Amino acid sequence: MFIVYLFRIFIVIAILFLLYTVYKYVTNPARKLEVAKNKKQFYFLDEPDHVEKNFLMTYKGILFEGEKYIGTTESAFDVVTVIVYAKQPHELKGLERDDLYFLEKEILIYYPYAKVEWKHPISQLLDIY
Repeated sequence: MFIVYLFRIFIVIAILFLLYTVYKYVTNPARKLEVAKNKKQFYFLDEPDHVEKNFLMTYKGILFEGEKYIGTTESAFDVVTVIVYAKQPHELKGLERDDLYFLEKEILIYYPYAKVEWKHPISQLLDIY
């Protein structure tokens, strides 16, 4: 009889562990980034409290990475420069200037004091005019 109760307790523990694992998988930000990339949607993944960690964002199936640099503003230390580049530049086909303006606007929502700089080859699209 004791073995039956012990077995039931182990089954309940296993079910709880399985539910916890599924919950952690569904709420994983890296998985959300990958899903958004596959669906060609916008998603911004960042840890704003850790300036030394780069942020990732995806838009139209393209993965971008942004390097944050801290500096001084009028009243505090804050992120003052963001350098953005495409993780795989060959995926940039079809990207337009308006798309870059949208991404820049989204970055400025998170870092309003930042100057956004784009690395090659994206910078060439903005320098044409």
